[in-house]
Amino acid sequence: MPVTGSCHCGAVAYTLDEEMPTGAMACNCSICQRRGYLLHFTTPEAVIIEAADDAMTDYSFGRGVIRHQFCRTCGCAPVGGGTGPDGKEVIVINLRCTDGIDLDALQIQHYDGAGA
Repeated sequence: MPVTGSCHCGAVAYTLDEEMPTGAMACNCSICQRRGYLLHFTTPEAVIIEAADDAMTDYSFGRGVIRHQFCRTCGCAPVGGGTGPDGKEVIVINLRCTDGIDLDALQIQHYDGAGA
């Protein structure tokens, strides 16, 4: 069953063609810690992003390998993207924006992005 989610105002939505994730990554880098992301990484083929061309903007910092994308209207960040450690394109889903997910049931993997 597809997994869906969106930003607060609905201008950016996604459909993930996977089962509901049971785990997430919590990174402690400066932006992830401030935004409280719970991240799920997947391939571009597994995600359909529905948004007008001008609905999102992005922010990159450091090595610039991750695009922290967010809605221009409400500021929520349901999806992002970038280059994975293997050099392939990756889509990042913020599970806090996922419909019907039990965040308390997720197995959380902590990543030391502040020290990376």
